[in-house]
Amino acid sequence: MLRIPRPLIRTFSSAAAVKQQAKPVDYAFAFDIDGVLIKGKRTIPEARRALQQLNGDNSKGRRVPFVLLTNGGGVTEAAKAEQISQMLDVEILPEQVILSHSPMQSLVPMYKDKTVLVVGGKDRACYEVARRYGFNKVVIPDDIHSWKSSVWPFRTPDRDSPSEEGIPDFSKTPIHAVMMFHDSRDWGRDIQIMLDVICAQDGIVGTEKKDFRVQDMPLYFSNNDIIWSTEFPVPRLGQGSFKVALEGVYNTLTGQQLQSTSYGKPHMTTYSYAERVLERLQGYKPSRVYAVGDNPAADIRGANDYGWKSLLVRTGVFQGSGNSTLYPATRVCDHVEEAVAWGLEQEERS
Repeated sequence: MLRIPRPLIRTFSSAAAVKQQAKPVDYAFAFDIDGVLIKGKRTIPEARRALQQLNGDNSKGRRVPFVLLTNGGGVTEAAKAEQISQMLDVEILPEQVILSHSPMQSLVPMYKDKTVLVVGGKDRACYEVARRYGFNKVVIPDDIHSWKSSVWPFRTPDRDSPSEEGIPDFSKTPIHAVMMFHDSRDWGRDIQIMLDVICAQDGIVGTEKKDFRVQDMPLYFSNNDIIWSTEFPVPRLGQGSFKVALEGVYNTLTGQQLQSTSYGKPHMTTYSYAERVLERLQGYKPSRVYAVGDNPAADIRGANDYGWKSLLVRTGVFQGSGNSTLYPATRVCDHVEEAVAWGLEQEERS
């Protein structure tokens, strides 16, 4: 476990903090992480000062509530909070973090005691996340690969299980849903195994349906980002690109369109979830939310569609001189500190 160093700048983290102010604010901020606060393992210089402004270092001396709303994931909300706290030297609490798969907790009542295939992430990290959410019967592609190595004969299966006893017999264990929690580390193998499950008869791996006109295997994606920003000079392919590849192969094989449900930005389910989180933090629903992001197709489109103020920064995916032509933002800023300053200025005028 990471340990948060002390002393740290105290963030707004609960409704109680708002009640201590004489005039609690009725607005809030939502920040993307990659390309806004950090890039890979590097902190964006203005990020820490931006959060300081929300912690009370502004002309009114007010604390402003905020959440981190990201299409990233693959870890628990607590682990991501600790990571960002360490990088920015600012305490972020788990309840302030909304990952792409956070809203997928709503699926637990439907699949609590049914076997689900969870795809993506490093090693068994997403397995652990899903179990913590309340999914009791989780399997991952490594389990299927270890069960039958011929599923994907191009490399040796990996599985950090102490023995082979923990591997289910998938010829007798039906899978009831496929959930992609994070980016795949092996596109070829994971596409193959997902297709094996989606095309199986009654969810039994190794069988194949005769009629593909009706898709009976539910499929969920935690985000649809085609590209995302890292330390590399140009954006990298994201989960949305994987989804496009999977859909293309499925259509070629079956002649049908692959049906799925997506979470993450820009989907409204994620924004309504974020709004409920902000309401719990503030003690009431904010009247206005300023969403800061670097990806027009995800951050800006989603914020605009949900009625939030959208602030586009040039430190990540978007680096144009003007505004996005496809998904124009309320305001374009060079970096997150400028975006926060602009939002606070609008509130001071009102």
